[in-house]
Amino acid sequence: MDIRATQKNDWQLLKQIRLAALQDTPTAFGVSYQTAAADSDAQWQARAAGERTRFWLAFDGGRPVGLVGAGFRDPARYELIAMWVEPAARGKGVADELVAAVKAHAVELGLEALFLEVAPENRRAVQFYQRHGFVFLDEWEPIDSHPHILAQSMRWGCK
Repeated sequence: MDIRATQKNDWQLLKQIRLAALQDTPTAFGVSYQTAAADSDAQWQARAAGERTRFWLAFDGGRPVGLVGAGFRDPARYELIAMWVEPAARGKGVADELVAAVKAHAVELGLEALFLEVAPENRRAVQFYQRHGFVFLDEWEPIDSHPHILAQSMRWGCK
């Protein structure tokens, strides 16, 4: 398995895997498939270049099988976002490697903590993040793409 940060020329691979994620688990993300699919090539190129959010892809034999992103929600809050692994690659450690890449980047940046948002009903995701040392905070907010679903914040201490 190869995990690497995307570059501008990876935009088509990022678009492919991101749209697959949005089709597979639409209620897990803050953007809808329709919104993301309508983004321009220039927007996907900027996304892959890490202009606002940095993305990592997991490759199996040169084919992307997972992704994760991370970026600053505000100057004091660095968040893990867009975590997804294709169904055929689940249970093989891909998600562990993707989260490890984001954690390592947060440590490189000298941050105090890494945050994420998850719906507590998503038990598989919750257990996965807890296994990686994330703990729940008493912070809730609706998922932008599905406002009827409340996500709860989790935190991992970088230091």
